[in-house]
Amino acid sequence: MSTSFYARTNEAFWGLLDPWQFLGISVSFIPETIKHVFHTHDFVSGVCILLSPSRFREAWFGRFWTFAGPNIRTGRGDLVLSLLDGRTSRGRVVEEPTGPGVGGVVIEIGPASGLWVDLFSDRHLYEDDSAVAGGQKQQENANGLRRRADTARSQITRVYGVEPNASHHAALRRSVEAAGLKDVYEIVPVGIEDLSSSNNGNKKWEGNIEPGSVDCIVSVLCLCSIPNPKRHIRELYALLRPGGRWYIYEHVKAEYSWYMRLYQRVVNLVWPHLIGGCELCRPTEKTLREAGPWTSIDVSQPPDEPWYHCVPHILGVFTK
Repeated sequence: MSTSFYARTNEAFWGLLDPWQFLGISVSFIPETIKHVFHTHDFVSGVCILLSPSRFREAWFGRFWTFAGPNIRTGRGDLVLSLLDGRTSRGRVVEEPTGPGVGGVVIEIGPASGLWVDLFSDRHLYEDDSAVAGGQKQQENANGLRRRADTARSQITRVYGVEPNASHHAALRRSVEAAGLKDVYEIVPVGIEDLSSSNNGNKKWEGNIEPGSVDCIVSVLCLCSIPNPKRHIRELYALLRPGGRWYIYEHVKAEYSWYMRLYQRVVNLVWPHLIGGCELCRPTEKTLREAGPWTSIDVSQPPDEPWYHCVPHILGVFTK
């Protein structure tokens, strides 16, 4: 019993230290960011970026995320894929679809360098072999590809990738091309407030997304850093059609106990300044629930996350 106690204590100790280690890694990218700024800009422009806190933070986070992002994708890629397939329930991944998967016209919020872009490809809708899935023969399309039996996706006709941070755009374009989505995925270089002409009269984007025209919204670890979250989440809600779905995997405010809430607040004194404006203590689930009426909500914390996790998540689908 004592061995088990010490093992659990050791695990919790290092788990509580984990956010500080993550912050340390971010700080270690400052010298590389400065070097990259002067490598990609002339001297005067580079100095201007260094003297602008917001521009330097964008560049710094962009460099840091080239390291951190792929590690998160490796660890949580299957989870997000299952979410978009419609195979999650109460925060868990399940074998069979429990609701519709992603499809139609999609908004991806904050794609950054495009870590999740390939998940919108049709290759996740069809298999190119003749195997059976789940004991049932798969449906074959005109190209001889067989539809996966374990997905409830439909074909994606358009993706709007809303990414106002220009430092991500070059990498995002490469990700879009690598996924074969050049004709489907459009990079939208503005904030949420400029997506629809109904929002304001001084648009910064030539395109327009009409209210009630979007089938799905996908947000993966991005709502933590959007400005004015209540207002912008309401604006995104307005873009969804009735029956439209919001697929979410986000970290949220700790609710486990008073001491974890306190600890999270302490970490958050530093966290936003070193992780690109990311806020740990946002009540994102509450904000989404209050954005407007939903016909169904199936969102929970993944059960494999331990009590000492300072960055708890929610996973699931809101249906308008």
